[in-house]
Amino acid sequence: MTADVWLPMAPEGIDGLPEGPRYLFWDGGEDGDQPFPGDPADCAVYVVPYMKPVGIAVRPLPRMTSVEVVQTLTAGIDHVQPGLKHLRPGVRLCNARGVHEASTAELALTLVLASLRGIPDFVRAQERGEWLGGFRPALADKSVLIVGYGSIGAAIEDRLTPFELARVARVARSKRTTARGPVHPLTELPSLLPHADVVILSTPLTEETRGLVSAGFLARMKDGALLVNVARGPVVDTKALLAELESGRITAALDVTDPEPLPPGHPLWQAPGVLISPHVGGPTSAFSPRAKRLLVDQLTRFVNHEPLRNVILTTGA
Repeated sequence: MTADVWLPMAPEGIDGLPEGPRYLFWDGGEDGDQPFPGDPADCAVYVVPYMKPVGIAVRPLPRMTSVEVVQTLTAGIDHVQPGLKHLRPGVRLCNARGVHEASTAELALTLVLASLRGIPDFVRAQERGEWLGGFRPALADKSVLIVGYGSIGAAIEDRLTPFELARVARVARSKRTTARGPVHPLTELPSLLPHADVVILSTPLTEETRGLVSAGFLARMKDGALLVNVARGPVVDTKALLAELESGRITAALDVTDPEPLPPGHPLWQAPGVLISPHVGGPTSAFSPRAKRLLVDQLTRFVNHEPLRNVILTTGA
């Protein structure tokens, strides 16, 4: 029987897909009620719809009794983890490493520069027709701490390098050495935070990182420091962050929040010293060509029974 591959983009728009599978389009629809394009039991590779809620992402999984690969188009996999319990052992879950590094790193740098140089204030002043001068901090000579030094964290450092920083410190789950210098383990965060002018979060959301940016974490940040979150909203304790922002001790630039979407009237909207973008680190013009290249490569590997890239976990292992 020909295996089905479910794609969240039209297969005719992806050049180079290997012959063999039957390619079916399904992106869940706007409200998650889009009919399935075929019997989920015949699906061998499920490419999860991009930027859709958890309920849509996991909806077909309980009926995918023959699925072999679940491929996300995101770096994080937290939106599909609730559905993994429905899958038989041996299913490989792959993420989209290589797709979002450029876009997310661009936004991280944009948020840092916009926050330090006061761009939101200038935009509001322009709307009022006011010439707003003044002295602003530069990124040059700052110390930056990147929390979550995977492929996105490394891409962020690539873009920070030309800005004449005083220092870049790197933190990941475990200690290692890179060509650029040491990567510190999470256990060393308390000693690193007081020295950072800018703290950039690019860590995946796991049980270990949920609530990582707690009241204690924030209290260790130096006065006047900037917190930038391009990771996941629940990495940060929103209540604790609000307390620090309202005190004026630190500032923040957030592409992700908890809750998300941030509802109207939430105090984060009006908190002093915060810049908020609506989770737009990944969805740019750079997404589509990189996502298509990933899918062609992965599906060619699948058809040829070659090792897949970016395998995060195997169910039942």
